[in-house]
Amino acid sequence: MTADRLVILLHGVGAHGSSMAWLADPLGLASGIAVAAPDAPFAFDAAPQGPGRQWFSVTGVTAANRAARVAAARAPFDALLAGIVAEHGLTDALDRVALVGFSQGSIMALDAVATGRWPVGLLVAFSGRFVGPAPASPPKTPTLIAHGTADTAIPVAEGYHAHASLPHAEFIVEDGIGHAPGPQGVARARAMLAAWSGALV
Repeated sequence: MTADRLVILLHGVGAHGSSMAWLADPLGLASGIAVAAPDAPFAFDAAPQGPGRQWFSVTGVTAANRAARVAAARAPFDALLAGIVAEHGLTDALDRVALVGFSQGSIMALDAVATGRWPVGLLVAFSGRFVGPAPASPPKTPTLIAHGTADTAIPVAEGYHAHASLPHAEFIVEDGIGHAPGPQGVARARAMLAAWSGALV
C-alpha cells in the first residue's frame, strides 16, 4: 500500500497503539493522510499478562541507566518503524513521514531524530524527555516539544532540558496540564502537520 503521507503515533509505557487513536481527529489526520499506531515491541513488564506494551522497561530505571535502555531499544524500534514505512511505500521518502509521540513514545521519537537515524519530515513530542547528549548539529526535522507544568510522571523540567538539547525545536509549556497532550500543543501540532502535508502536495 503506497501512501502520499504517513503519520506514526507512538504511545507511552503501559499503553498500546490504539490508545493513541483519539489524537487523529484533533490533529487533523482524517483527510488523505495514512496513520499507523503500532504497539511497542515488548509486553509491559509491570503487568505482563495485560494488553500494555513498552518500548523499554521502566522497572528500576534511573537517570544513570535510562540512556542504556533507550540505546538497547533502538534496534527493535527501528525495525518496527522500517516495516511500517516500507508497507506504505515510503522507505526512500522519509520527508513524507511524521512521528507523533507521547511520553515514552516521545522519548523514542526524539532519540530517533536526534541521532540522525530517522530524518523524518516532522516530529511532535508530547510529555516526553530527551535522553542522551545533544546532537553535534541540529537535526533538520521540524520539531515541536509540548509539556504541561502539572506533569507528575515526567516533570516539565524534562521538557526544558529537551528544548535546550534540541534548540531548533518549537517549545510549548502549558500551565496546569498534567501528563497528557494539552490543547495548545495539540493545536500547534495540527497546524504544523497541515503545513507539512501541504508542502508535500
